[in-house]
Amino acid sequence: MTSAPAAARARAVSMKVIAQEAGVGVGTLYRRFPTRDELVEATYRSETARLCEAAPDLLDAMPADRALRHWMGLFVTYMNAKHGMGDALRAILVDEADRMRTRFLLADAIGVLMARGAEDGTLRAEAYDVLMGLGGVALIAGEPDRPALTGRLLDLLLDGLRPGTGGRG
Repeated sequence: MTSAPAAARARAVSMKVIAQEAGVGVGTLYRRFPTRDELVEATYRSETARLCEAAPDLLDAMPADRALRHWMGLFVTYMNAKHGMGDALRAILVDEADRMRTRFLLADAIGVLMARGAEDGTLRAEAYDVLMGLGGVALIAGEPDRPALTGRLLDLLLDGLRPGTGGRG
């Protein structure tokens, strides 16, 4: 959850500071993103795409179960970043279809990881169920000051996705 001070700090950052951090002039920033909401939306969409695109790269680098666990950590980091943008995202993502599109993109990325795990016998479950579980972990333990709890819950979720651990699938 976003604390009030964190949300206030996120809103308090000026476009000038953002431009400096990005290494561009404030005029360039305003030409590309005339409003703060447009900047937040572009950042959100870029981060979502980056997270989704990480799945195949992770599979190239490691076994499916390890790739999924690494992706889960990236997801929690992604969710943490969204906490600071909460008010702005609520104003931007008012369309249910738009919110669902993001969920489908994330579920598709998880599906890539799960499909490889199903092929090699290391994972079983529905991608959307995994996404909902990850959302719960991020909500409960995803604060940056709780890495140990976050890690334990992600490990627990991953253990539940392994064949022979009970449950469905």
